[in-house]
Amino acid sequence: MIFILPIAAVLLGFLIAIIFKPAINNAVKLLLAFSGAFLLSITIFEFLPNLYASGSDNIGIYIMAGLLLQILLEFLSRGAEHGHLHLDENTKTIPWLLLISLSVHCAFEGFPLSDNRDLLYGIVVHKIPIAIIISSFLLASNISKIQIALFLLAFSLMTPLGSYLATLNFWTESLKNSINALVVGVLLHVSTTILFESSKNHQFNATKFAVILLGIAIAYIL
Repeated sequence: MIFILPIAAVLLGFLIAIIFKPAINNAVKLLLAFSGAFLLSITIFEFLPNLYASGSDNIGIYIMAGLLLQILLEFLSRGAEHGHLHLDENTKTIPWLLLISLSVHCAFEGFPLSDNRDLLYGIVVHKIPIAIIISSFLLASNISKIQIALFLLAFSLMTPLGSYLATLNFWTESLKNSINALVVGVLLHVSTTILFESSKNHQFNATKFAVILLGIAIAYIL
């Protein structure tokens, strides 16, 4: 399941982008807000407490390192991890910086999934709107269909790759906890960026707020 669901999420996002040809509209933004709230809640309710309960040293330092890592990755991807994608529609080649950044991000987020099933659901829910947005931009560009397929294939496989690497026997418990703390920092940055970006004209959006509450409630029930 930890290998299949992340791939299925990217495929679903791609199919939605093809069938419905969604613009970056309110429906996608609401789905993104829900996914951000759900992922943040899972991280705070379960992943983070379990990590501190492990008794490992310097957890806070690694969390902050994860935040800084995600800032660096978003400099390369221009914010694709939280739904912002600025791609030249005239480009004809694979955006390598975007692919590399997303690959590193996805490999890290996949690392703790074998030990945390609820976090797996959070990652999957988060991947769907991101896959819709990335697929929509790629399909609107001049990149060949083969290159788009290769891009999305690599994107879909990196999270399972991270999960597979975590199952190898050479990791010590201390090292795994340190990497998991990095992942917490990455997820905190991505999810909070989604939630706390300013709304249009800084207006209160009741629908978005309700969707965020729903994401928090479902995460708490799980």
